[in-house]
Amino acid sequence: MILEEREYRLVPGSTGRYLDAWQRLGRVPQTRHLGEPVGVYTVEIGDLNTLIYLWRFTDLADRADRRWALADDAEFAVFRREVRGLLVSQSNRILLPAPQMAVGSGR
Repeated sequence: MILEEREYRLVPGSTGRYLDAWQRLGRVPQTRHLGEPVGVYTVEIGDLNTLIYLWRFTDLADRADRRWALADDAEFAVFRREVRGLLVSQSNRILLPAPQMAVGSGR
């Protein structure tokens, strides 16, 4: 099991607009392909205007397959167009469970 941490830096003051668009347009296609997120977080102290998603995958191949399917989803493309001007930057990283500390399994 791996976790993907995706971090989005947003235009200052646009977090509410982004999350509203995600609820209306992005959540259904994303969860259809990726499953429910482990968590969706905003930053309160530190780099403000930052949104973090945590997604669970079986392994890197599972992640690649599901991300490709999401990228091809026409419904998700509508969401991407809606929020395009709200993003300043995006980064991601893959988290592996520490030895002897596995957190759950599968989707």
